[in-house]
Amino acid sequence: MPFAAFLRDNARWIFGGFLMTFFSTIGQTVFISLSAGHIREEYGLSHGGWGTVYMIATLASALTLPYLGTMLDRHRVVRIAAAVTAMLGAAALLMAVSDHIVFLLLAVYLLRLFGQGMMTHTAYTATARWFSAQRGKALSLVILGHNAGDAVFTTVFVALAAGIGWRNGWIAAACLLFLLALPLVTKLVAVDRTPRAADPAPRIVDARDWTRAEVVRDPLFYLAMTGVMAPSFIVTVVLFHQVYLVDLRGWSLEVFASGFIVWAVVNSIFTVISGRLIDRFSGLALLPYVLLPLGLSCFALAGIEAQWGAFLYMALVGVSNGLSTTLFGAVWPEMYGTRHLGAIRSLIVSATVLASAAGPGLTGFLIDRGVPYMAQLVAMGAYCVFICVVMLYVSRTARGRAQRQDSPESLSPRS
Repeated sequence: MPFAAFLRDNARWIFGGFLMTFFSTIGQTVFISLSAGHIREEYGLSHGGWGTVYMIATLASALTLPYLGTMLDRHRVVRIAAAVTAMLGAAALLMAVSDHIVFLLLAVYLLRLFGQGMMTHTAYTATARWFSAQRGKALSLVILGHNAGDAVFTTVFVALAAGIGWRNGWIAAACLLFLLALPLVTKLVAVDRTPRAADPAPRIVDARDWTRAEVVRDPLFYLAMTGVMAPSFIVTVVLFHQVYLVDLRGWSLEVFASGFIVWAVVNSIFTVISGRLIDRFSGLALLPYVLLPLGLSCFALAGIEAQWGAFLYMALVGVSNGLSTTLFGAVWPEMYGTRHLGAIRSLIVSATVLASAAGPGLTGFLIDRGVPYMAQLVAMGAYCVFICVVMLYVSRTARGRAQRQDSPESLSPRS
């Protein structure tokens, strides 16, 4: 199906998912970390102290997510989307008015749960179910919302915080969620998409429908997660400590923040490319290569002292995110089917949130103990290179298993 025709026929679902990922930025580390300097100053927190607060809140959100995530298997998308958007708006408002560390902890918990967690989870799960033959293309368009959000919200918030204060910037974010995101998203996803006769035949066959209980007993799931969790951990670390990084290098924070435009542009290009590659080759076939750009980005950031190194980092992370975000949205139906996708994806999102929680806390602790930040970045890059070999094994094993799916017993993790 031509791209223009695909977009025309599916505009409401694509745009609805796009808006969910776009506004989820308000609960992502890239946005929250822009207030890190103000928060540490007002609450009297060290890098490790703020990292601990962030880690506790994010860990709590990750532990909550598996319970909320299963609701997508029982309720219509529109109900979940409306509730999640409203709760994200309430979390942004709480961040603006909090005056005690307990309320700060609660605000970050709600931002992470309903922003990075449920908003993203709802968009990805709904899109993966609504589309089969063109799942890669659909996911790549929905995921562009992340790229747009990174570019728009980061630059706008830096300007707002400088002009009206960081707390008023959070009030503006809450108003945007209540007055614009909530009515638009609920209207667009009010009707679920069902397969049509005009849809092309799927080229990639999904696996049989595993239950969540079966998935958690599958050793291959845990091997796959060693790769899936890496971008969340590493990118969160860099974004969370961006103010510290800028101070170490003697860079301008405003110039560094402008690099997110490079990130967004490159990310957008490779998100679209990855969608086409997935529809042609499958997500599992691309899995072994997805972490290479991320590893190179860590080496670049650790080794280049000039400010242009930040832009190279942003470009490489854009490549990695463009590939990984779409691929990780498409690979799970190929491994575990779609019937229980809400429950299964809630585990996966929870694990990635856990990784994003562990990153700031662990690296903040190491920074406070005198471990060089640049050495930590080199270690993260080396990890990415090693895990590419692990992903090659996962890809080959999962694809071989899928070829035997006519025999359900041979697929059971209990066999």
